[in-house]
Amino acid sequence: MESKIDELDISIIKELKKDARKSHRNIAEKLRVAEGTIYNRINKLQEMGIIKRFMVDLDFSKLGYDLTAVIGIIVEGGHLPEIEEKIAKKPNVSALYDVTGEYDALIVAKFKNREDLDKFIKGIMAMPHVKRTYTMLVLNIMKETHGVDI
Repeated sequence: MESKIDELDISIIKELKKDARKSHRNIAEKLRVAEGTIYNRINKLQEMGIIKRFMVDLDFSKLGYDLTAVIGIIVEGGHLPEIEEKIAKKPNVSALYDVTGEYDALIVAKFKNREDLDKFIKGIMAMPHVKRTYTMLVLNIMKETHGVDI
């Protein structure tokens, strides 16, 4: 298996980012290569771990998740991995980051209402070794994607 990607791989990734349901045939026609080449390249990108999964881009607000919160947490030394493991399993969490600075980790989570957010925060605070949280509510989502343009 090759360990490098080339311009064709990048072009395939761009097409899949636009629409991951696009058929191999459609991608092949657009990029002017054989359908088998597209199939093999996508498999290679998956084996390399570059393509990890194909997913649906949802409008969470239309599903009733109108609150987005960014929550900083401070954890007693040495216990961050176990706390993060528990937090990552919570269904409202869309992102969890180890960070530098004032907080040990940042959580991005979505909620249907204030009561759900309140329950979530109190659940985090009840975890052993969590010293403090700091919650910011998102007022407007200006851009929300999962990744960068390549």
